[in-house]
Amino acid sequence: MNHSSRFALLALVASLSACSVMEGDKIDYKSAGKAPTLEVPPDLTQLSRDNRYAVPGGAVTASGFRTSTASAPGQPAAVSSVGDVRIERAGNQRWLVVGRSPDQLWEPVRDFWQESGFLLTTDQRNLGIMETDWAENRAKLPQDIIRGALGKLVDSVYSTGELDRFRTRFERTPNGTEIYISHRGMVEVYTSVQKDNTVWQPRASDPELESEFLRRLMVKLGVSQEQSKALIATASPVQTPRAATVDGRPVVQIAEPFDRAWRRVGLALDRTGFTVEDRDRSAGTYFVRYVTPTTDRKEPSILSKILSFGRSKPNESPLKFRILIKSQGDSSTVSVLNEAGVPDTSADAQRIVQVIADDLK
Repeated sequence: MNHSSRFALLALVASLSACSVMEGDKIDYKSAGKAPTLEVPPDLTQLSRDNRYAVPGGAVTASGFRTSTASAPGQPAAVSSVGDVRIERAGNQRWLVVGRSPDQLWEPVRDFWQESGFLLTTDQRNLGIMETDWAENRAKLPQDIIRGALGKLVDSVYSTGELDRFRTRFERTPNGTEIYISHRGMVEVYTSVQKDNTVWQPRASDPELESEFLRRLMVKLGVSQEQSKALIATASPVQTPRAATVDGRPVVQIAEPFDRAWRRVGLALDRTGFTVEDRDRSAGTYFVRYVTPTTDRKEPSILSKILSFGRSKPNESPLKFRILIKSQGDSSTVSVLNEAGVPDTSADAQRIVQVIADDLK
């Protein structure tokens, strides 16, 4: 079906269903792919060959990931638990702490995403990373008589104009596992006044979607619906990081100790389009590579737009950085180093710092 026919039919359906009600409080994802291998970022392919996965305590081998490692102590801002599952929160970021090993959790979490309507494009136990494909939340579609009558005919052209994907990251702790879920979104926009063509563009990550999937994962892990809702509503004081300049270097200043800053920056990197190649917690360093996250529509990412702004030609080569976290007492400073480990004061570093600061708010 060509664009003009598609939009004509959509317009007809929209006019017939003007009184419909959007079921915005429900989740019903339908994968945009037909196979579990839409794409594997080249960095993750390389990681599987390197067979390394860094966890709290420093870089270790994949086999080391399956054995206990040390983690720096620290008190979360807010903690509530049921059984061996608890939720921790800092600002708009939440994560689960579960008293089970990553090996015990891997299969249940994989099943959880598949039961939620997703395919997995990254499923690497040795890295502690899962990533879903792009999927559409069909619950956002109008639930009306017209759609019910036309059924699959309408579903073939009905679209929310939004796609979502989620990354799950496992971090081993001395007493179990921390589970982080980060969201990335795309939105379909018109490219002309005539509205006869569209492209997909990045949209902001949604902390509420992340929280809802954490809540549902708690239920998968044995927490009741009522208990999960009570836990996810647990509030905490919000520490607002800020971008600043120290000794000529762009930095993010966080009024939190190292262990909390380390966790929050890691989740921010997952959200904003970086691939974490390696982590050395003892040195406070994330080794990151920027890889454009694409659907089959080959869309640019938010970070690629930021880094290419003002340039005559986009940088086609992969961009490597080190994100350094240094702490003193209850405050931490996040800075950007180049691939060689030298402090980076470039415009790219300033933009990266701002992206991290904005996500941590």
